[in-house]
Amino acid sequence: MPHDGHDHTDPPDDLALRVKALESLLVEKGLVDPAALDVIIDTYENKVGPRNGAQVVARAWTDPKYKQLLLTDATAAIAELNYVGRQGEHMVCVENTKDVHNLVVCTLCSCYPWPVLGLPPSWYKSAPYRSRAVSDPRGVLKEFGTELDEDVEIRVWDSTSEVRYLVLPEKPDGAENMPEDALTNLVTRNSMIGVEKASAPGTGGAL
Repeated sequence: MPHDGHDHTDPPDDLALRVKALESLLVEKGLVDPAALDVIIDTYENKVGPRNGAQVVARAWTDPKYKQLLLTDATAAIAELNYVGRQGEHMVCVENTKDVHNLVVCTLCSCYPWPVLGLPPSWYKSAPYRSRAVSDPRGVLKEFGTELDEDVEIRVWDSTSEVRYLVLPEKPDGAENMPEDALTNLVTRNSMIGVEKASAPGTGGAL
């Protein structure tokens, strides 16, 4: 899909430097606790956003009607759970199965569904991931510990400012009778990007 008019989620280099300088000044003057900043960043990068997406996935795993809506109109399905906002206005959900594995990338910058996944991880924004996810997706998956049989089709989806993608991971074996709230613990941010599979029950998967 075209990237014209991209709404870049990466700040320009000069702006990033200004933010860092301001942060350093505030810390130096004792106005901001760097440890508190780290906690805030960690919360939004690894907990708040990914937890929202995990709720979406768990609902789809337990509610066939919701799953059908998610796969046909992800924007509406996600809005049903009140996970809406900028960077998540136009969503598409793609489903992993035993025969197909989906992987999401943004090749020109780092478009990313913040309302359901939180802040994008640094590797998602890196040039090596953005290029190799397209040219060598199987190799990228192996680096994340995800090895697929050769007959599994890998589909790579390129996010844009117009459309952002969410992967519906395959429900892991042994999770058939788990309640929805317990299932959320099996869903990781990486599994909703597609670089990993959902965690197996009892493995202590983390968002």
